[in-house]
Amino acid sequence: MSDDIDIDLDDLERRMDGAMGSLRHEFGTLRTGRASATMVEPIMVDAYGALTPINQVATINVPEPRMVTINVWDKSLVQKVEKAIRDSGLGINPQLNGTIIMLPIPELNEERRRDLTRVAAQYAEHARVAVRNVRRDGMDQIKKAKGDGMSEDDQKFWHDAVQELTDRFIAAVDKALEDKQAEIMQV
Repeated sequence: MSDDIDIDLDDLERRMDGAMGSLRHEFGTLRTGRASATMVEPIMVDAYGALTPINQVATINVPEPRMVTINVWDKSLVQKVEKAIRDSGLGINPQLNGTIIMLPIPELNEERRRDLTRVAAQYAEHARVAVRNVRRDGMDQIKKAKGDGMSEDDQKFWHDAVQELTDRFIAAVDKALEDKQAEIMQV
């Protein structure tokens, strides 16, 4: 292998890992019938004249498997946080108790579970596409290096290394999807 021409596998791996992190975050926002603090993270509240993430105006807790509590720090924002939750499309009816908003998580019916597994599959496909785009960038780097004088043996080595990395991340996406779908379908 020549020392002057190298493909940055660490950068490719970091970018593929970013796609996995994004997938894990998206999976966390899916409601599975169990309480999770991440399901309310995408909610934005109109606080102090600006849209603010809910976790910047309140403490989010999961005291029991089917309950999320949101302790709003500023009493004047309780109504706005409640409205943001109602408007978020989560399908959860918030209950007020002073500055604490309780979100009881109802059981999911079979049809809703199937819909959520399809949404999870879409999220996984987006992650696969992101991983493949990073792979394509790596292959483009190899083609450029070929033009700069990389030997065929080095090209084969780097091609195999990028492909192995891609296969590993695609398998991780598939495993994460399988686990998430099993979690969603669990009654």
